[in-house]
Amino acid sequence: MARFRPFMAGEAQVGWVRHELARQLARYDDVFAVDDRAVRLRPALADFEARSRAMAEIGARLVEAGVFRKLRGEDFPVMAEFGRPPLFKIDRIAVPAFGLKASGVHMNGFLRKPDGLHLWLGRRAKDKSVAPGKLDHLVAGGQPHGLGIRQNLIKECAEEAGMPAALAGRAHPVGAITILAEEDGGLWHETLFNYDLTLSDDFVPRNTDGEVESFELMSVAEVRQRLESSDDFLFDVVPLLANCLMRHGHLSADDPDYVPLAELLAAEPNLAGSGL
Repeated sequence: MARFRPFMAGEAQVGWVRHELARQLARYDDVFAVDDRAVRLRPALADFEARSRAMAEIGARLVEAGVFRKLRGEDFPVMAEFGRPPLFKIDRIAVPAFGLKASGVHMNGFLRKPDGLHLWLGRRAKDKSVAPGKLDHLVAGGQPHGLGIRQNLIKECAEEAGMPAALAGRAHPVGAITILAEEDGGLWHETLFNYDLTLSDDFVPRNTDGEVESFELMSVAEVRQRLESSDDFLFDVVPLLANCLMRHGHLSADDPDYVPLAELLAAEPNLAGSGL
């Protein structure tokens, strides 16, 4: 975290900005007050609408400056704490650059067969900007502004797997895992809400939004083997699948990795002295 400085909106710390980006943001002094300790939104940007407009303009300027390739056209909410009213919204592409805490929904799609439990997995399209061609959950997606978490899950089920709302509505929540990782674009800090859904033989997933190139039905034993021996999966799917293996008895307390994994999955990432 020594490579970052806090990003503040009013009195709330909402993210982290790399020092190099902070120096670039100092050029936009109508929006940011930048010093060695923090990047702050100007006090004149005092409400949701003003902050959101300013950050939309900054997103466009950073595309022009080559910091972002292009905007995604999907806004994420920015909150001081999860569940609180958002302080502003921002284009999804800017979330890692400002170290903002995002959230998303992921769903394990199960099929019970005579030889044991199987999972439907999606392979990400080759033109995805993040982890093209990697294996992913049957359904997964970021949490946009203005949509409830279950509403988002049902929407993603329709888009990614062609799943009717009545079937998607049967998914049940099984917890959440928070991930913190540095990446090229900044800081990946997200809470993933995890769901399970048992499917029948007559359901075959069908992608409708172009984000998944194919689907695979894989035994849980093969999922474990691939997790242990390859990097085939999108990285933030891995802890959720480890959690799935534990919950369904395919990774037991006799396994030497069980306790370290359980401790990692239960821990909130430590952001060294931050208020996040």
